[in-house]
Amino acid sequence: MYPWDRISNNDTTLRIIHEAFSRGHNVGVMVPSNLTVRANEVFGFVRLIQAMDKVPTDPVRFRDKVTFKEKMLPISGFDAIFLRANPPVDTTMLNFLDAVKDDVFFINDIDGIRKANNKLYTATMFDGRADIIPRTYVSKNKDYLLRMIQESDNEKMILKPLDGFGGSGVIVLEKKASQSMNSLLDFYISGQKGQRDQKYVIIQEYIEEADKGDVRILMLNGKPIGAMKRVPAENDVRSNIHAGGREEKHSLTKAEKRICDLVGPKLVADGLYFVGLDIINGKLIEVNVLSPGGITRINRLNRTKLQTKVIDFVEDVIKIKESALNRRMTHRMTVQNAKNQS
Repeated sequence: MYPWDRISNNDTTLRIIHEAFSRGHNVGVMVPSNLTVRANEVFGFVRLIQAMDKVPTDPVRFRDKVTFKEKMLPISGFDAIFLRANPPVDTTMLNFLDAVKDDVFFINDIDGIRKANNKLYTATMFDGRADIIPRTYVSKNKDYLLRMIQESDNEKMILKPLDGFGGSGVIVLEKKASQSMNSLLDFYISGQKGQRDQKYVIIQEYIEEADKGDVRILMLNGKPIGAMKRVPAENDVRSNIHAGGREEKHSLTKAEKRICDLVGPKLVADGLYFVGLDIINGKLIEVNVLSPGGITRINRLNRTKLQTKVIDFVEDVIKIKESALNRRMTHRMTVQNAKNQS
């Protein structure tokens, strides 16, 4: 995850950690750069949360009371690992974790994160066969993108970086301001100094009523467990809470339930068990697989504790894995003993 001192009062990661620790689980935190290899095995410099006389019921008070002890530990010694680092994904981190992905339950799956760590995953999810995905163009070719903007039936388009998160870099393009598009695309693709490493950018059709906000849905094991509406700040197209938006209570519409039904099986197939969907007016805008947030605000709006469902799910998965392992060991012993029987 990101460094502990960056945790805010509303942090979803904090709720998950607090819930797991409150149930008596051993919990440690680590930044990706603290992964290492020792004698050909993957270890990490893990900061273990130390025992408390009494665990505060309030997650913020818990955060302020936490003390750590850093230990170099084998990663395969943990039952489950949450990957809660912010985008873009650290590919070296994934290379380290590849070695233990068959031993540890990852939320989310290593290969699933490789597939879904940027906005291409959403744009191509159904290969153009679903009406729930807005018409999207991704390229480094400025002339191509300019042509797509001009050929669009919409007077507005959305421009955003492929690897952005938290609403950073999202702007509205209007055809009537075409004289500025050239320089904007130059900046998004090549940066201020025209660096060699050009960036992919996304041009996406503008969804009507986007100015009224979007819906964040949290998905667990392919099913929705909670949702909220995010309303942009005045004179801002972005609904993200970190960009100044505010949350409102929300019940899923028929169209939103349909999106969850369509997307859920694919998420599970890709090992993406805990995910945030962003939806505007019946269109799936984004699938957030790295550090999806919203638990705290959805909890507050609905007087619930979604983190209990998350940890329940993890515990159930581990129980099933352990039961299968124990059964296999018992059967192996039966086979081993058979040769010694008369």
